[in-house]
Amino acid sequence: MKTPVSVLRLPRGPDPNSRGFDPNSPRFIALCPTTVSTSSSGSVDEEEQRLRSELRERFLRTLLLMTDKQVQFDMFEKVRVRARFGASDIDVLNFQVSDLETPLGVQKEALLRCHDVISCSFEP
Repeated sequence: MKTPVSVLRLPRGPDPNSRGFDPNSPRFIALCPTTVSTSSSGSVDEEEQRLRSELRERFLRTLLLMTDKQVQFDMFEKVRVRARFGASDIDVLNFQVSDLETPLGVQKEALLRCHDVISCSFEP
């Protein structure tokens, strides 16, 4: 039996003018296209969809395991930071972290842009 995966959501979007994660917002429409391309190779599309689904489930399970754990983030310019992982927004564009240890000091709460993160690691 498969275990259900809960979704981690921030109460409001990271944009200060955001009204949450409105599916009618320009940001959501730009990042989540709703049109599905039709193709004559149905079995290839089904296999690709199955693989994408498995990868997405693994990724979401990893995010769930990372919650409240000390995580090391490798970022651009060879910057390495450590923080306690909190959550990710619905688009996985930002990570909410606590006690962010940077080369300049410790930040109590922060948002890390996912586009700046090359890799992350943690001890399960």
